[in-house]
Amino acid sequence: MNETHHLDGAHALITGGGTGIGAAIATRLGGAGARITVVGRRPEPLEEIVDRLSAAQAVPFDVTEEAAVEAGISASTERFGPVDVLVNNAGAAESAPFDRTTLATWRRMLEVNLTGAFLLSRAVLPAMVDRRRGRIVSIASTAALKGYAYVAAYCAAKHGVLGMTRSLALEVAQKGVTVNAVCPGYSETELLAGSVANITARTGIGEDEARARLVRSNPQGRFVSPEEVAETTAWLVGPNAGAITGQAIAVAGGEVM
Repeated sequence: MNETHHLDGAHALITGGGTGIGAAIATRLGGAGARITVVGRRPEPLEEIVDRLSAAQAVPFDVTEEAAVEAGISASTERFGPVDVLVNNAGAAESAPFDRTTLATWRRMLEVNLTGAFLLSRAVLPAMVDRRRGRIVSIASTAALKGYAYVAAYCAAKHGVLGMTRSLALEVAQKGVTVNAVCPGYSETELLAGSVANITARTGIGEDEARARLVRSNPQGRFVSPEEVAETTAWLVGPNAGAITGQAIAVAGGEVM
């Protein structure tokens, strides 16, 4: 098999697939021969990705709604068959001091970052187990591996993603399915732009200084690119990573070791 097309014929579903890391993963896996389903709440960015790929479809739905997930998985498999590769990438980050974190914020962070990954994984798993073939990768964050101030709800959700990953990996270890997490550091995405905006609003400093503060946590002195996260994901879902399961792989320039 040509390594550049190591996913020929596989059906890969990527949540949050219209922008940032999700879009980069969709592009990378599509280039490896996979048939791509991109999922998100906004149809327009999904369609832009579909237009760039040779075999792709957009199936918009809210990953936090159980009925929507079930209907979306059903719709996605009508054209491309059962999901072989699931990438749980949909997520959001909101910041606030802990004593000003509202219950509504807490619930939003858990729902989009953790419950969505749970619902999607549960929906695709039976068919993977039946075929004894499948790959599940959740895009967590270095916030799954360490704490950050002012984002307790986000960190709690991402730690939950990692806990779910490790537990599920053990359940399916002998069933042909691997389950892993990829943990990027600060990446050049919409989430980074939001973090910068929060810092400037809270402190009054300029955008350049806010970016400089964030990048200091990376020993390489730079932000991670979406393409670097996509490359790690492509390896994990490929044929030569069958012994890798239950792992949290940091793509963070040495921030977490």
